[in-house]
Amino acid sequence: MHLIIRAVGAGAGMLPHLLAKNPNNLYDRMEKDARVRIVFTASSEEETEAVIFVTPDPVELVKGASSAHNDITQYINDREFVVSSLFCTYIRSALGTALNGKTKEAFRPWAGRQLVLELTFGPVASNLPDVALEGLFTALGYEVLLERGHAGYPFDLKSRSSVRYIRLKGMQTLQTALRQLFVLIPALDDYKHYYISDDEVDKIRRYGEGWLEDHPQRGLILKRTLRFAGAIRQYESLMSSGGHLEGTQAPDEVSREVAGEEALSLPGTTAAAEADADAAPKVRLNDLRYAAIADVVENLPLRRSIVDFGSGEGKLSARLSSVPGVREIKAVEPSAAAQLRAMDRFAKLEGKAGIQVPEPVTGSLFYYDESLRNKDVMILCEVIEHIDEYRLGRVMDTIFHEYTPGTLIITTPNKEYNEVYEMDQEEMRHGDHRFEWSREAFAAWCSRWTEAYNYSVRLSGIGGFAQDYGYPTQMAIFTKEDTLL
Repeated sequence: MHLIIRAVGAGAGMLPHLLAKNPNNLYDRMEKDARVRIVFTASSEEETEAVIFVTPDPVELVKGASSAHNDITQYINDREFVVSSLFCTYIRSALGTALNGKTKEAFRPWAGRQLVLELTFGPVASNLPDVALEGLFTALGYEVLLERGHAGYPFDLKSRSSVRYIRLKGMQTLQTALRQLFVLIPALDDYKHYYISDDEVDKIRRYGEGWLEDHPQRGLILKRTLRFAGAIRQYESLMSSGGHLEGTQAPDEVSREVAGEEALSLPGTTAAAEADADAAPKVRLNDLRYAAIADVVENLPLRRSIVDFGSGEGKLSARLSSVPGVREIKAVEPSAAAQLRAMDRFAKLEGKAGIQVPEPVTGSLFYYDESLRNKDVMILCEVIEHIDEYRLGRVMDTIFHEYTPGTLIITTPNKEYNEVYEMDQEEMRHGDHRFEWSREAFAAWCSRWTEAYNYSVRLSGIGGFAQDYGYPTQMAIFTKEDTLL
């Protein structure tokens, strides 16, 4: 992970002074278990270039008492390589003088002067489409160039990698340019490695002073940096009161849903409607999915045994535990961290009347488990879109040929509905989605399996209906022909 700062023209020779770094020496320090190095590759009155390179300790990245550190998936991530909120944390101390604009007295006038700057950083792993990413910086007066690495695969993954290198060119003071990066880099990455508290709200206020208030994508930036409605309201209150932090208000205990669509607002919403929506209890799309699946299960003639594949933290399995007639629920999940949280949830169901406590099972759709055969119901709730399309056929063959459930329930996002959320055409609802299908594509895919196996299928939707776009979630209910009455 790196950041290159290049200044050309008048004042370029002031860059080392503004950074408080000697261009003839290598800056090499350890910061929070990461090695931070700064080297000047050019240093003259006409052109100066500083390269900031960070190498985190990959072992230290996964140490700690967090419950997330319980399985091998902690080692399968990009945090060691990408420019993110971690990167900003690593370099904050090294760039402290420039961020604060408090260079030596003799050079203080240059801290407020704009320079011709070129800022290059990456790799950035962002789920934002190119047009949205570019818009964040062009609104600040920068020319933007996006570059992607090239890698050949013997099979199709995504049409393009989400990882990009970003180059910005424009006139700006070094302090403002760095503060803009310290706000926008975490917004691009959409991942925070720390708790969002009052300090974070105040940091966004300080670093955003003079540019964030008037940014056309201000709402998106706040949503992706502060995340929580309470923290965003606290920021707005802070700005309306002249930037003075009054009291302490903890962020709302509301997190973005895995699918991401609950964090997006519908177009054409008036301020009055938003106020009414805030006053009324909000029903999350995920809750609607669980309710719809539970309703389907409750109306099945055979529902004694259930397999919930990709059960995560066990919310759906817990919801199904109270459905009359259910005698067995296997909650299958590969992540030990998620399974531990599910076990805590299931433990709270122990001893309750009319409740069938789910059984946590470590497993995956890619590993056959004899104990899951011939169950009455199998559920894949928001699972298939996380699987590469070229691997999905193998999964479905295993389900229909080996597991042979009486009923198979599948839910997946409806790509057409993304337009209602004002999402870009290339954008997906979650960074881990390998695909999202239109209603026509999903129907055609479902028909493929009814033709190959002895199943019928019924399609329906979940959530608020929008004309021309359908429902946000589409659901397929496959029924084995010999179980039909």
